[in-house]
Amino acid sequence: MRSAKAQSWFAILALAGASAGIVAAAVTVDDTIAVRAEKQVSVGPAAQSEIDRHFEEAWQANQVSPAELADDLIVLRRASLALHGTVPSLEEIRIYEADERPDRLRIRIRAMLDDSRFADYFAERLARPWVGVSTDPFLIYRRDRFTRWLAKELRENRPYDAIARAVLSTDGLWTSEPAANFVTSAVANDDLDENVLTARTVRGFLGQRIDCAQCHDHPFANWKQTEFQGLAAFFGQSAVSFQGVVDQPRMFENALEYKIENPETKAEQVIAPGVPFLKECLPVDGSRRDRLAAWITDPRNERFSRAAVNRVWGLMFGRPYIAPVDDLPDPGDVSTVLLDRLGAAFRDSGYDLRWLIETIILSRPFRASSSLDGADDDEYQKAAEHWAVFPMTRLRPEQVIGAMIQAGRLQTIDQNSNLLARSIRFFREQDFVGEYGDVGEAELDARSGTVSQALLRMNGKLTRELFEAGPFSAAGRLANLTENDSRLVELCFLVTLARRPTREEHQHFLTLVEGTQKESQARATEDMLWSLVNSAEFSWNH
Repeated sequence: MRSAKAQSWFAILALAGASAGIVAAAVTVDDTIAVRAEKQVSVGPAAQSEIDRHFEEAWQANQVSPAELADDLIVLRRASLALHGTVPSLEEIRIYEADERPDRLRIRIRAMLDDSRFADYFAERLARPWVGVSTDPFLIYRRDRFTRWLAKELRENRPYDAIARAVLSTDGLWTSEPAANFVTSAVANDDLDENVLTARTVRGFLGQRIDCAQCHDHPFANWKQTEFQGLAAFFGQSAVSFQGVVDQPRMFENALEYKIENPETKAEQVIAPGVPFLKECLPVDGSRRDRLAAWITDPRNERFSRAAVNRVWGLMFGRPYIAPVDDLPDPGDVSTVLLDRLGAAFRDSGYDLRWLIETIILSRPFRASSSLDGADDDEYQKAAEHWAVFPMTRLRPEQVIGAMIQAGRLQTIDQNSNLLARSIRFFREQDFVGEYGDVGEAELDARSGTVSQALLRMNGKLTRELFEAGPFSAAGRLANLTENDSRLVELCFLVTLARRPTREEHQHFLTLVEGTQKESQARATEDMLWSLVNSAEFSWNH
């Protein structure tokens, strides 16, 4: 598929180090071959209020100069990767650029949130800290049903606190009551592991790690072993039986309780349920899991709302505001001022996830360039620490394959696509993520790429199939329908990188296609797309 000429371009574009010279470094270059001038986005007060004021004050106090605003299409690419797990299609880019309204970004974000791809993709992201990534034990656990249920909740824009309560407290069969899979996911060797549920609950909904408090007091935080045990006791009366997940005080003749071994007497000791703080928020009535869910989601519990904000922030940027995403300091810490403020605003919105997402995307940090002109390494690092530049992060495996599959077509692959196209995407994603390497539950941790991942993109069967010139592929349609060589180069960049080429890039690639016949042009188009998909820029969010 790759000609010798294409290999020479690949040497420029595809190698991670060398590619920074042309493609990656060109992310914020203004010297582009543009058909039309981009418009500034009009950002409403909801997006500017808490976030923008906070950062403007922080930048001024720390003498940090923020980066310029990124090109509109780069911001659109970031939003598409965050909300749909893929790059925008050429069709979507054209729709966006044809919209001349000053608030077109806000309008586009709301359309993306209404798209079923958002619910499907975001459900998978939110499910990871709650039920993990494993599909075992299959007989009493259906992860796919849990994520489909969660996607339905997101499509209906159900408040986040209501979703959390359902996850924590739902009884019934894991098939007919999908939220109950939160409990069954913690079954191991036919026993329900209350400690696993406790750790997942606090990590996933309160944004704090208390795992080590299972065995001893936390060495660096205020969590005590007795507090972990008190929380675990809320799951002590939960059981998994032929009736599904139930909370009941007795199983046959035995009382169901959370018990530990007394270290001195070696006898079993029953632990009563209890919470470590905000005891006045714990209801008296209801099952134990009902009471725990009510306490966690109580509006007075700041940890709940700010944990949600930090995780959603991480899913938008690829990096949480405070890392690790599930090890936050206590409320009131100087480092969590933004989370405290935005968490309160999120609570006041009625725990509206769409409001939170729109607010973050329209904020100044999300729309900032990832490059800072004239800055040395120390200055850039300081700007990055204060969110004065957009953080560059590697795409997750499902984002890489989603972007590759979409870049192989000109039209949007969504719920309106034909069944074959959607089926092919689903099965290809499953196979590719397995081979590429799933990042697991720690998807927001910093990570590096591998040689095998680069080789899979370069030489894999999927890459070859996606970018061969066929009647429906991007390569085939661009080669056959584009008469102007200059326009062909531009469209190849838009399809793969969601931006136009710089003058230097444009001239480089123009020599590859200029003056070629149709058959040769198809091969040249394949080579261009292949080189761009294998560039470092393609696999990074920037």
